[in-house]
Amino acid sequence: MKHQETAQEIIKAVGGTNNINSVYHCVTRLRFDLKNNDKVDNNSLKKLDKVMGTNISGDQFQVIIGNDVSKVFDAMVKEHPAIQQSSENKEPKAEKNKNVILKIFETIAGVFAPMLPAITAAGMLKGLLALFVSLGWMSAGTDTYRILSAIGDGVFHYLPLLIAVSAARKFGSNPFVAIALGTALMYPDMSTLLSSGESVAFIGIPVTAVSYASSVIPILLAVWLMSYVEKWVDRVIPAALKLLLVPLITLLVMVPVTLIAIGPLGTFVGNGLSGGINWLLNEGGLIAGIVLGGAMALIIMTGMHYALVPIILSNIATLGFDKFLPLTYISNMGQAGATLGVFFRAKDKKLKTVALSTSFTALMGVTEPAMYGVNMKYKKPFAAAMIGSAVGGGFALAFGAKAYVLAGNGGLPGLPSLIGQTFWYSLIGMILAFVVGAIMSTVFGIKEEEGDAEALAQFSPGASSAPSAAPSNENAATVNVDDMGTPTPTSDAVAVAPMTGKAIPLKEVNDPTFGDELMGKGVAFVPTVGELVSPVTGTVMNVFKTKHAIVVRSDNGMELLIHVGINTVKLRGQYFESHVATGTRVQAGDKLLSFELDQIAKEYDITTAMVVTNTADYEEIQPVKLGEITMGEEVLKARI
Repeated sequence: MKHQETAQEIIKAVGGTNNINSVYHCVTRLRFDLKNNDKVDNNSLKKLDKVMGTNISGDQFQVIIGNDVSKVFDAMVKEHPAIQQSSENKEPKAEKNKNVILKIFETIAGVFAPMLPAITAAGMLKGLLALFVSLGWMSAGTDTYRILSAIGDGVFHYLPLLIAVSAARKFGSNPFVAIALGTALMYPDMSTLLSSGESVAFIGIPVTAVSYASSVIPILLAVWLMSYVEKWVDRVIPAALKLLLVPLITLLVMVPVTLIAIGPLGTFVGNGLSGGINWLLNEGGLIAGIVLGGAMALIIMTGMHYALVPIILSNIATLGFDKFLPLTYISNMGQAGATLGVFFRAKDKKLKTVALSTSFTALMGVTEPAMYGVNMKYKKPFAAAMIGSAVGGGFALAFGAKAYVLAGNGGLPGLPSLIGQTFWYSLIGMILAFVVGAIMSTVFGIKEEEGDAEALAQFSPGASSAPSAAPSNENAATVNVDDMGTPTPTSDAVAVAPMTGKAIPLKEVNDPTFGDELMGKGVAFVPTVGELVSPVTGTVMNVFKTKHAIVVRSDNGMELLIHVGINTVKLRGQYFESHVATGTRVQAGDKLLSFELDQIAKEYDITTAMVVTNTADYEEIQPVKLGEITMGEEVLKARI
């Protein structure tokens, strides 16, 4: 599915543009501020190929995309630019009972997430420069070094201006007026005045000396208050004078108020928050590392790690280091290790491939594919990842591991941010998290049937679907076998429709296992009646214990897997009733399963795939009829 189509389907599933207050994205997620989260169609979202999962943090609805999130976001706002930021003509979101602290954290996260690309690029460059100098590849006094340093340091020095723009968009005020407010605070003569050591006053009111360079909280509070002042002024000023007077009055009010009250208050609040968290990180040591390291995945899942960005930036600006950042690296390594453990334990080849690739992605700092696609899906690996992260986090904080710049990537590419006196402690903590996560995941193992992997693997193309101890049946037809003892077809074969409904091409099934013909060629059905009959005369080779799928081999050797619905294995047999057992002899048209179609369709895609699992034994396999069909009609032909 193209990004534009994915974007439109997501908008539709979250209730349409009328239900969207605003949307932005981080590294892997679309983050929606919706008017009503109850209007979201989660089932439709999870059926989309590009969507790995969804999450709700407070009232923020998150759609997890992965590496292509920016492309989907761009396609979304290109078609609907108004949803990129809050708009005054949208109806206000209904208030819900919600923790005030959580609302504050969400607001901070909403401000910082859009500006992270600039911050992380600058942080990465600062880390690389530190590495080059330490290796002797570059001298700190050269013109080249100074120019590159300006790229890295400039963003952090003028950070209040970036925050002003993002906060203005978040709070619905004019971003250019917000920039004007920030530039007034950082104007060179203003900086000189405030740092002179002399008393400063505005119309007789004392102004507290505060340095606004690299500051975070003061400008955030100032723009928040400015949004109310600007809206109030806009209401009382005549339309003909708005362009001139609204920004003028707003700045004349907000700059002095910020200098006199908000700046000192913001500095006090910022120092207090940083001091509290730093006290925990410094004094908690081993215990704090175990608790925070183990819980880091949960913090990241809710998006609350973004709310800590101001504190991290403040620490780096004032102390020259931060102790929280190494824990994010360690958590990512725990997820990568746990997914590697799944690779070692999995039997299904496709699952092994997915586990190995997502483990590598997590090593590179993007954990959502591993976390949502594998570890949380099978549960035990997620617990293993948390254990590994707890061990690594405990070690790192016990030895005072630090990060020295904000690189923005919590994987191997972000290692330059850790270069400093404690680099080896951070690296060992990451290795411990990875190794322990992998070992614990391997020990815990997984239940592959939870993802349908183990069961389907038994009937993958080229694999024999005969059970190791299939019941004998003296009436069963004899088939040829090859040198390895595998049954082979004896002639061309025809299969009839196993259900009434609509026959569709297999590629239209919204599941790559079937849609990409990984299991073999065949045809699919959208049933209108909750009954499944045998498509051939032959023998039932397997009835899945969850009753949602069945395998039948025809007398002339064609093996057919019929899988009712997508992800219906999660129902664990609910709404299904089997009328045959493994080894049962059946005629074409005999009832195999019955199921409660309406109940299943409330939660799952009911599209049913019928594939020839021994496709390789045939020269050609083609549907003979598509569209409306009745069970018993010829639907598929296989030619040797």
